Amino acid sequence: MVKYSKGEFLKDKGKLRILTNLLFTVIFLFSVIYLIRYRLNLKKAAEISKDALYPLNKSEFASLLLPVEWKEMTPLTKHTKSYQYVKWGTVVALFILAVLLALVFTTEFLGSSFFSLAYLFYLIISLVRHQGNLYILPKGIIFNGKYYMASEIHHYETEQIVRWHELYGYHSRVDNGYKLTFDIKRKIFQPDYIIVEDSSLLQQITALLDQQGIKGVHKKEPI
Repeated sequence: MVKYSKGEFLKDKGKLRILTNLLFTVIFLFSVIYLIRYRLNLKKAAEISKDALYPLNKSEFASLLLPVEWKEMTPLTKHTKSYQYVKWGTVVALFILAVLLALVFTTEFLGSSFFSLAYLFYLIISLVRHQGNLYILPKGIIFNGKYYMASEIHHYETEQIVRWHELYGYHSRVDNGYKLTFDIKRKIFQPDYIIVEDSSLLQQITALLDQQGIKGVHKKEPI
C-alpha cells in the first residue's frame, strides 16, 4: 500500500485545485460569451421584426404555438416583458456567475463537486431565455430570437401532427396542426420547432420561404 506524506498530499491537492479553477474559468468565459451573444441577437431581432412579412395581424400571431406550454406567439419588441426579462436577466446572471467563480477561487464552496457547480452554471444561463418566435422577413427569418439570412438556412421541414405523431395528444390545438423546423447550416445545435395551427397559414409561410429560395421538406403523414 502506497503512503503519501502530508507534503505530497497537499501538493496533489493544490494541483487539483488549480485544475478545477482553470476548468471553471473556461466554463465561466463560455457562459459570458453565450449570454452576451444571446442578448445581442435578441436585440437585433427586436429591431428588425418591424420589417416582417409574416406574422402581421392577431390571427397570424395566434396561429403560432410555442413548445412546450403551447402558448400563442406574442410580438417581439424592446418594450415587452419577455424582452426586458432577458435584458435585465442577463445582467443578473453575469453577476451571479462572477460571484460563483469568485467563491470557487477563494473558498472550498462546492470544490469537491465539479459536476454540481457546472450544472449550476448551466441552470443559470438556461433561465435567461426569451420565449420562442418566428418572423418571415424579406431576406431571412427571425427564429427563437435570432436572425438568420436565407443563405444560412439549409432547408425547412413541415410535418402534420396526426395520430401516432410524437406530439399528438399533448394539446388539443397541437393535434392536426403542423410542426415547422429549420435546418441551419454549420450549426451543431439546431433551434427548436414551432407549431402552425392552420394549414392555410402554413401555406402562406412556406410560400414566403420558397420565394427566398429556401428549400422545403414536407413529411408525409404516418400510415
